[in-house]
Amino acid sequence: MTNAVGNSAIGGSAIGNRVSGQTGEPSLDEFGRHAAAILDNLQRVINGKPEIAALSLVVLLAEGHLLVEDVPGVGKTTLAKALARSVGCSVSRIQFTPDLLPSDVTGVSIYNQHSREFEFKPGAVFANIVIADEINRASPKTQSALLECMEERQVSIDGQTYFLDAPFSVVATQNPIEMEGTYALPEAQRDRFMVRVSMGYPDARAELAMLQNREQKSPLDDIDAVVSRDELRGMIETARTVFVSPAVEQYAVNIAQATRRDPEIRLGVSPRATLHLVRAAKVTAALDGREFVLPDDIDALVIPVFAHRVLLTRRSLADSRPGARPSAGYAGAGLAATAGSTSRPVDEVLRRIVANTPVPLVAARKG
Repeated sequence: MTNAVGNSAIGGSAIGNRVSGQTGEPSLDEFGRHAAAILDNLQRVINGKPEIAALSLVVLLAEGHLLVEDVPGVGKTTLAKALARSVGCSVSRIQFTPDLLPSDVTGVSIYNQHSREFEFKPGAVFANIVIADEINRASPKTQSALLECMEERQVSIDGQTYFLDAPFSVVATQNPIEMEGTYALPEAQRDRFMVRVSMGYPDARAELAMLQNREQKSPLDDIDAVVSRDELRGMIETARTVFVSPAVEQYAVNIAQATRRDPEIRLGVSPRATLHLVRAAKVTAALDGREFVLPDDIDALVIPVFAHRVLLTRRSLADSRPGARPSAGYAGAGLAATAGSTSRPVDEVLRRIVANTPVPLVAARKG
């Protein structure tokens, strides 16, 4: 089965160009042009990683959150900054450290002696795009301050609820848990990230180009916003209108269900993961110029969406080859790889599950 997201998605070419409704969202042609401009920005700063750039955009347009995990120095923060600068939205950055407090993230109520009332001082999370840099260097208590924000798009402080502006997306970076001074992300927080990607080391050509291009200035210096906040909202609305047939929905559910009963898996994916998979597939279809989701879209996203949520049994981990580690893109998926010492066995298990799940025959929805 071929990938639904390939050069057509990256280049923004459209198969269909019908306006997706009467609510003001852009046509698929316009959607593709905006997407191509954002992808061009991303690929200028992460040379040689088109699949990582595409996945980052998919997460943003699916109203999800992105977790970028890899060793220091491979461009995790640069990717997050480039994505934030490419859209005309408010951006904040939180440098997670061991002494960071939850109130630094969400905000705090401070007593005003002049008005004799408590006033809420918003934290750094009050922005459209929040860069959570090295998120696993903060304590689990501080990490958990993002739970309500990421799921419900709101903050509750002292009995008051404060809503976050739309769109809202967290782009978090983290080092592998084996690195010194890191804390494992709670399972509840990992599950809130739609996708986890690994940058991977660049090849020799890309690394040489990086050296030559960065002698004078940072590549981020040339990154400007290519879409406004309203245009980004329109793109999100367009992706929402993409049609998913009941057969494709059942296909996604069957794959998720299989992770919960597989003998090699100790913890399967949650229903939230299934929702994330279908939402991301809608964006993937729109990037490919289609108004409908194919099983190929689901297949291409299973590993990026599911791998960081799945926990293998100890026997499965022991039986896997020692020292195996994925490259920047896994074979046969075309979009992204996961990261971490156990991701290769997880990838293999998920590939097997997808291969053993019957693929539905679906037809495009007629106009």
